[in-house]
Amino acid sequence: MNWRIIRALIGKDMALFLRNRFFAPITALSLVAYVVIYFVMPRSVDETLDLAVYAPNLPPTLEQMLEAQQEGVSIQALDSIGTLKNAVEAGDYHAGIVLPGDFQSRLAAGEKVTLDVYFASQTPTELKTGVETFLRELVYAQAGQPLPVEISAEVLGTDMVGNQVPIRDKLVPLIAVLILMMETIGLASLISEEMENRTVNALLVTPMTYRDLFTAKSFMGVGLAFGQTVLFLAVTGGFNHQPLTILLALLLGSVLVTGVGFLIASMGKDLMSVMAWAIPSMVVLAVPMFGTLFPRALSDWVKIIPTYYLADSMYAVTNLGAGLGAVWTNMLALLAFDAAFIVLGV
Repeated sequence: MNWRIIRALIGKDMALFLRNRFFAPITALSLVAYVVIYFVMPRSVDETLDLAVYAPNLPPTLEQMLEAQQEGVSIQALDSIGTLKNAVEAGDYHAGIVLPGDFQSRLAAGEKVTLDVYFASQTPTELKTGVETFLRELVYAQAGQPLPVEISAEVLGTDMVGNQVPIRDKLVPLIAVLILMMETIGLASLISEEMENRTVNALLVTPMTYRDLFTAKSFMGVGLAFGQTVLFLAVTGGFNHQPLTILLALLLGSVLVTGVGFLIASMGKDLMSVMAWAIPSMVVLAVPMFGTLFPRALSDWVKIIPTYYLADSMYAVTNLGAGLGAVWTNMLALLAFDAAFIVLGV
């Protein structure tokens, strides 16, 4: 490969990108918009206590609570234990309470009562203490006297005690993935413009080879995607934990979107056809991002989409404190997808 030619091609591509009246302004404005969105979103979490309850026979005291919801506490009766556990694990409720069928008879006999409580992974310690206090008060109100209560607690999913994550911080890794994906359209449109104007044909008359051409395009695509995402994460504090692991994930993600950009450019004849292919591709690639925000909203089929491994890794590292040892399988999957899409695109 001739590195002098490659450097010249990268400089030419960068100049073309910056002169583009659509993608250059949109890229700059998008970065600013993402940063603004991050800082205007609430930095705190909602402390309202959402409870789900299952009981074969609802106690009269609990029925009264369901009818008269108190401020700061929301109680909902569900029809089965399975439904309750799924709802709690999905994050719809902070906790789920299961009352045994003989709850009222045990209280009437003055016997010890055992209550099963399921907590969501993101329920903080203060709310867990509040749930336990609520249950003891429920027993007291129903029995008319303090009785011994045994609470069997179980956390569904990853325990987030002491590590509550505000919504804006949850969105940081997902916006970073979105920035990477946007460069798919930019690179594909740049290549299609050169093909439409027959710039590529003119370049191939020079000593430049196909290898030089694709090497330059790869550096251009990876550099643009990687650089913008690093800038966004640096401004929003995305490198506060495991920065090297995050940089590795971003690099693999940049190679991925570059390969996808090559593939889209190969299928489009002009800018309009490139957009026709790029927009549906973006929609498909964005699906895994919603899976990280709303657990259990998507089934395992989403793992066939390559951006799943990028979004999952970024979210786990930035919000759950995971390290390279926890996401190395995702990195290997990304590397395999990178190789596949680069080869297909070229």
